[in-house]
This record gives sequence, C-alpha cells and structure tokens, in this order.
Amino acid sequence: MGQNPEQEFGDDSTMTPVPVEPNESAPIVVLPTGLPVGKPKSMFRLGFEVFIQNRLAIAGLVIVFLAVVFCFLGPLVYPTNQVTVNLADVNLPPGPGHPLGTDGAGYDQLGRMMIGGQASLIVGFAAAAIATIIGTLWGAIAGFFGGVIDGLMMRIVDAILSIPILFLLLFLVTIVQPSIPVMIFVLGLTAWLIPARLVRGESLTLRVREYVQAVRVMGGSSWRSVSRHIMPNVVGTVIVNATFQVADAILLVAYLGYLGLGIAPPATDWGGMLSDGTQNIFTNYWWLIYPPGLAIILVVVAVNLVGDGLRDSVEVRLQRR
Repeated sequence: MGQNPEQEFGDDSTMTPVPVEPNESAPIVVLPTGLPVGKPKSMFRLGFEVFIQNRLAIAGLVIVFLAVVFCFLGPLVYPTNQVTVNLADVNLPPGPGHPLGTDGAGYDQLGRMMIGGQASLIVGFAAAAIATIIGTLWGAIAGFFGGVIDGLMMRIVDAILSIPILFLLLFLVTIVQPSIPVMIFVLGLTAWLIPARLVRGESLTLRVREYVQAVRVMGGSSWRSVSRHIMPNVVGTVIVNATFQVADAILLVAYLGYLGLGIAPPATDWGGMLSDGTQNIFTNYWWLIYPPGLAIILVVVAVNLVGDGLRDSVEVRLQRR
C-alpha cells in the first residue's frame, strides 16, 4: 500500500498481459469480417424505392402515360376530320371505319376522344403548374415574414376561399369566351389558394431553423432565404399537391364542359363530349356516354394514385431527414 503507484503497476512499456480464462458459460460470438459496408441511401433513392413499391401508384403512372400517348400521338396514327360536319354519318354505332361510332354531328368518336383529351390534359397540367407556382410563392413569402404581412396575405386567401370555386368559374367563363388559354388562366388563378396555405404552414416551421437564421445573421437578404432555403424544403409538399391539382383541374374542365360552358366548338373536351352524350341517354347511344365518362374517371383516379404514391415517398424522406 505504501508503494508508488507507478512502481506498483508499472508503465505501459513494462506491463505484461495477463491471460484471462474464458468463461465457458458465456456464448462465444464470432463477428463476420470482410463484409462490404454500403453507403447510406440518399433521401431521393429512399423515396424512389418507396414509390416503386406502391403498385397502385405505378399503375396510375402507366395510365397517365398511356392517356398522354393516346391523346397526343393517337391523331398522328388515326387522323380524323373534327371540323367539317358530316350529316351522312350521324350517330353511327361502333363498326368498321368508326371503332367508337360517330356523334350527332358525324364526327368520329375515337378521334374526338383524342382531341378532347388534349384539351383536358393541357388545361389540367398547365393550370396545376400555374396554381402551384403562384401558391408556393405566396405561401412562402407569407410564412417567412409573418406578422402583418402574413395576416394580410392569408386574409386575402381566406376571402377568396369563402367563394365557391365552381360559382366563381361560372362567373368568369360567362364574361370571356372559353378557350384553352382562357381556361388555363382562369383555373390557375382560382386553384392556387390551397397550395398557398400548405406552403405557408411549412414556412412557419422552416423560418425558425438554424440554417435560415444563419442567413440573416450573415447579412443575407430575405429573398435569398425564401428562394434558397424555404422553397426547396417544401418541394415535396408542393409536388404532391400539384398532382392533386391536376386531377381537380381536369374535373373542373369536365364540370364546365358538361354545363355547356367549356371550350367552344368545334373544339371540345371530355366534359363537353359527356354532356352531348347525355342528351341521347334515352336513345341507347351508349358509345356517346361511356368512353368520355370512363376516360375522365380513369385519368382522375390515376393522377390521385400517383399523388398518393408521391405522398408516401415524401413522408419517408421527411422521416429520414
């Protein structure tokens, strides 16, 4: 006990290992060696794997792709006259020369399905893009600045949301002549409210993060914080909502076309075709009703399935983050 600790235990150079008896009762675990250590999966790859595992989302994506091919490449393979009225071929049933029959003006129904699908898809995707861009900017600015600016901007959103969108669309299309550009503009300016509220909620949580506060401390502008840090971090929510905006826009185009306030003839959309078909509902002209109705249902359901798959993949990425 009275010895020097250094003399008692010695230094590292003089210490000798003491053999330890193995414990026979404890199991011996052999660790594998030489196994490759993989890199952690990126958030994009993790979200992509979750998306492709969702069979319904893949099926929806395939249906949307086939609809785009049918509407935009179909007229090149199966050209028809959709301008000149042909009274000799009015309401012909499906058969040789007309796979889906003809309508009340003698137009080939299959070719009209392609032309009408072009209008519905163009308006749907373009209006969703405009609504997403406007809503993302509006919500990001309102959520980042907060205070009076946030209160004023969101009261405008609440005031417009209090008006039924369909009634507002009916009012607007009665003032101007409906066309594809007009429909895109009208639907885009009425559909940005929901993305604005979603992005505003995300911005309220992101503006207090350390990297956003660091931009302010280093003298960065508010626009840099919004464009470089707020908007890129809400892109997942924005993309998911954009898919649902496409489905909503296609349905709104169908509503207006069904009410006779859609695109002016001889152009048409699936809603207008369905409206023309229901006028013959008691004449057993089923080929005028079922094809456009099924096309609307399939595309809208497919887009919603893609949106559900994207939502699942984004949620996994957010959990990983």
